[in-house]
Amino acid sequence: MGVADDARSACDSCRWGDAFRLLSAVDVETLDVEDVDRLGTAAFLIGRDEESFAYWVRAHQMCIAESSAHRAAYFGMRLAQSMGFQGDVGRCRGWVERTARLLDDAGIDCVEQGFLEDGSALVRLFEAGDIAGARAGFVGAGKVGARFAHRELVTLARIGEGRMLIYLGEFPEGMALLDEAMASIETGELDPLSTGDAYCTIIDACAELFDVGRCRAWTTSFLHWCDRQQELVLYRGHCFLHRAEMLELQGAWPEALSEARHACDRLAAPVNPGALAGASMIEGDVLRLRGEHAAAETAFRRATELGRDPQPGLALLRLAQGQIDVAKAMIGRALGEAEDPMSRARSLGPAVEISLAADDTGAARIAAEELRAIAAEIGTPLLKAHAAHAIGAVLMAANDTKAALIELRTAFSGYHALDALYHGARARLLVAAACEALGDHDAAAMEAAAAHATLDALHAATSSTIATKAPVPPDGLSARELEVLALLSQGKTNRTIAHELFISEKTVASHVSHIFTKLGVASRSAATAYAYDHHLV
Repeated sequence: MGVADDARSACDSCRWGDAFRLLSAVDVETLDVEDVDRLGTAAFLIGRDEESFAYWVRAHQMCIAESSAHRAAYFGMRLAQSMGFQGDVGRCRGWVERTARLLDDAGIDCVEQGFLEDGSALVRLFEAGDIAGARAGFVGAGKVGARFAHRELVTLARIGEGRMLIYLGEFPEGMALLDEAMASIETGELDPLSTGDAYCTIIDACAELFDVGRCRAWTTSFLHWCDRQQELVLYRGHCFLHRAEMLELQGAWPEALSEARHACDRLAAPVNPGALAGASMIEGDVLRLRGEHAAAETAFRRATELGRDPQPGLALLRLAQGQIDVAKAMIGRALGEAEDPMSRARSLGPAVEISLAADDTGAARIAAEELRAIAAEIGTPLLKAHAAHAIGAVLMAANDTKAALIELRTAFSGYHALDALYHGARARLLVAAACEALGDHDAAAMEAAAAHATLDALHAATSSTIATKAPVPPDGLSARELEVLALLSQGKTNRTIAHELFISEKTVASHVSHIFTKLGVASRSAATAYAYDHHLV
């Protein structure tokens, strides 16, 4: 066997590093178009993107010289696809336009017309945000693929159409197309570049919809595929990113940090700013949950530098730091910019938490009700659990304890089924508070002990989360009123309390009045005595 045969064998067995070394050692002028394509593919997959672009440009020019317009168009769209994945929209559009002119001039009917429609739809989406127009383009691409019985094009078109349907609010229809596409991916009907792109696109869609079940299953499948690709660089970073998301949810925070940092390493060369920012966001969130505020701030700033709005993570960090007014302004601004249901859902839960900390029950209720409506529309279990948690927290703040307990039990059950340990523990603290308020002290103690055991095992910082103090005293004091009572009992003035809790003196005075009413006392000294007698301070 010669070098070319060895290289072809290496490509067939996904040994991309071997293929690149074999083919790049040969004078490129002596390689035929198919081997130049193999060289470009191998270079792209092992992270040598600029070299791969040069090889595919050469293959394109070779086809032009041979008057093979449809093959030249194939390489034109291969260049557009790879540049689009890298986020280089300008160069992507340039190759789409060049390919369109080439096919128009040739006047031939070929499957590459469908790939052109697929690429044009992506450009329409990236540049103009034209979701309906992009969907029409993907539908057209699928029809061309079906006419030529080209399974890869049909699958790519269905992925594009599925995502557009999701953005248009047609969630079941969109997910059905993505499920069908995943079957084609797992049976090996796509080439390596399209396979990697498809995994990333579909798992991104599931993450946007809070679809933990599909995310876990398809991330595992993606990991197995990556493991079969020798020296893979390009898509492995995305695989680490998605794995980090799942590890964060289930409370494996050291492992999530490790995967997020691996993702940052892999995504830095070749640079993929969007995905790199996502990895930084995961790192920031995990560090925030562990109470490592300075390190979390650094990660969120890195995400900002990469073009990602670090919300809601940064707002929750400010809440953890006691900067409630700042957190509220941040989350309000983020919600003001979020238009689609998935983006809003990501910030609505934190908005509830921050609004309750700011004693704005009305705003918290509005956010919780919107979150519930979105959860009902999208229908994924994690989102439903988040909505029940938010509604339960609002009801607790409004002293509607019986109704709150029903919601909170639902939230905990949903989290427990998904192995979402941290979220489940937080919901359980509120369950404990509700049981205590209803006089079931034994249940409250057991629920609180189980929640704290989980949080301790996670090494979680809990000072800034909804209802981290449990159980609530039988007199119905809120978590914020307990904080005010503790400071009042130290002899601090309303002004000092306001300064320490980052709230206004007027709000402190209102809390003090509510404390007096709930405890049945008429003075600060009597409230202090009550607090010490009942071991509240």
